[in-house]
Amino acid sequence: MNFALILFVLLVITGVLYAIDVLKFRKLRAKDAKEPLWVEWGAGFFPVILIVFVLRSFLFEPFKIPSGSMIPTLLVGDFILVNKFTYGIRLPVINKKIIDINSPQRGDVMVFRYPEDPSLDYIKRVVGLPGDTVSYQNKRLTINGQPVVTQKVDDYLHPERLYYSEQLQEKLGEVDHRALNDAGAPAFIPDAARFPYRENCTYNAAGVTCTVPAGHYFMMGDNRDNSRDSRAWGFVPEGNIVGKAFFIWLNFSDFSRIGSFR
Repeated sequence: MNFALILFVLLVITGVLYAIDVLKFRKLRAKDAKEPLWVEWGAGFFPVILIVFVLRSFLFEPFKIPSGSMIPTLLVGDFILVNKFTYGIRLPVINKKIIDINSPQRGDVMVFRYPEDPSLDYIKRVVGLPGDTVSYQNKRLTINGQPVVTQKVDDYLHPERLYYSEQLQEKLGEVDHRALNDAGAPAFIPDAARFPYRENCTYNAAGVTCTVPAGHYFMMGDNRDNSRDSRAWGFVPEGNIVGKAFFIWLNFSDFSRIGSFR
C-alpha cells in the first residue's frame, strides 16, 4: 500500500472542498448555521491532513520493524522514526530529490524502497558507498581491502527462539554497532538474484565480493545470517532512499527500548 499516495489524494480532495467552502459557500451561510456534512467531514479535515502530509513527507516518518534482520540493533515490534531530510529534500510520492543536503555514510541505518518491489520499504545498514569494493568472505567483512574492525563480545540470546548467536562489536565509519553471526549457517549466498550491475559481484563458496556502482549503496542487515540484503538482491539506487533511522519511539513489548538506538 502506497500510503504517501493515499495521503496525497486525500489532501487534494479535502483541499478542493476547503477552497470551495472558503471562497463561496462560507460567505453564503448564516453565522449561526450548521456546517453541511461535506464541509464537516471533508473540508474540515484539510488542515489536519495538510500538517500530517508535510511532517511525513519532509520531516519525520514512523516505521514499524517487521522482521529480525536488524537484530540486535532493532527488534521486531520496534517503532522507529526516520529523518526524511538528512539526505536531502525529496518531492513526496515520486521521491525525487530537489535539494541535496548530505549523503549516506557507512554505518547509517537507512530506510529505502526495496529495489525488487519499490512499493515496499526496507531497512538495513549502509556498508558500501559508491565506488567501494565490499567483500563478505567466510562471514568477515572487508571494505576496499581493509578488514572492518570487530571485537567479539558476549553471545546474543534470542529470547523468543532460545538460541545463541555469535555477537561482534563492529565499527563502520564513525559508527560502533553490534552484528550477529550464526556458526551453523553457510557462508555462501544461496539465493542471489539477477539484479542490475550483478556483473560487479563475484560469488563463491566463501561469500561474495562486489564493487558498488556510482549512485548506489550496498546494504546489509546486522543479523548477518538472517538478512536477505544486497548480497542477494543487489545495490540500492540513490533514488530509492527514504531517510535515516535515528530513534525508537515505542515498543509495546519492552518500554525500556524507547529512545535506544546504536
